[in-house]
Amino acid sequence: MASFLKTSILSHLQSHPQRRENLFAQPSRGFHVDLGEREKALLAKDPALNRFKSNKQGVKRMKRVGDVLTIVVAAGCCYGVYVRANMSKEAKQVS
Repeated sequence: MASFLKTSILSHLQSHPQRRENLFAQPSRGFHVDLGEREKALLAKDPALNRFKSNKQGVKRMKRVGDVLTIVVAAGCCYGVYVRANMSKEAKQVS
């Protein structure tokens, strides 16, 4: 595996010699550039979207509803298993 990586890297560098020289000349991180007008407009608050924002109380309420529903479904499944087990016990005792 290591030899394959070495050969593939070497063949890649040999096929692009000018790219290898520029690789060390350019910094790996770009310089900070201020946002343009379009980016600033996209990041600005839009009053038309305010009704779609969630607030913390609504999110907490939905989490609580989800948790309660999960517990109810799990309890229902356990009760179903319990009922079937008791019915099969009763059927065996009658026979």
